[in-house]
Amino acid sequence: MSTPFLEHFFANRFIHRIGHKTAFALAMLLCLLWSTAAALRTAPEPGAEAVSHEWPREWDGAPLRPMALSDVEQRFAERFPGAIGRMTDGTQTIVMRAVNAPTRMLHPAADCYRALGFRIEQARLERDAQERLWRCFVAQRHGAQKFRVCERIVDAEGAAFTDTSAWYWAAASGQSRGPWQAVTVARPM
Repeated sequence: MSTPFLEHFFANRFIHRIGHKTAFALAMLLCLLWSTAAALRTAPEPGAEAVSHEWPREWDGAPLRPMALSDVEQRFAERFPGAIGRMTDGTQTIVMRAVNAPTRMLHPAADCYRALGFRIEQARLERDAQERLWRCFVAQRHGAQKFRVCERIVDAEGAAFTDTSAWYWAAASGQSRGPWQAVTVARPM
């Protein structure tokens, strides 16, 4: 008895094709509206995180002085899920990012330097004087000064990552809990 009804309902007729396509389009529209509303509910006000975040006053025993973000960094920070701070201890530049959620906007420093025209050399893992593991490389641009750049990400429980992709998947799968602190240190050579 239900077979003729189903055959009639799914029969290849013009009115059925239009009805099915309309129902599908409405479902897609509802999905789009739902995801947009969810994104707007969870999006912080631009710049709210950066203003309220308190950065450390010293790094490895040396006092830090805040530096202004460049225009490019400021535009990036407005969309970043967390806060970005730029500091110096007088000998090196330290960029700290407080990350509130797993994001692909946290990418390797080597990608940034390549985008700015630097050549990346001597990439490797290194331990510093405090036995912290870092991913380091030398960035050089034709006719410009070389920089030794090192980076790492630390989660709320102290676990460290030297690879942003490994961090992202650990964070996205719940194996690493935030907030996270990503640190990039650039020292002129």
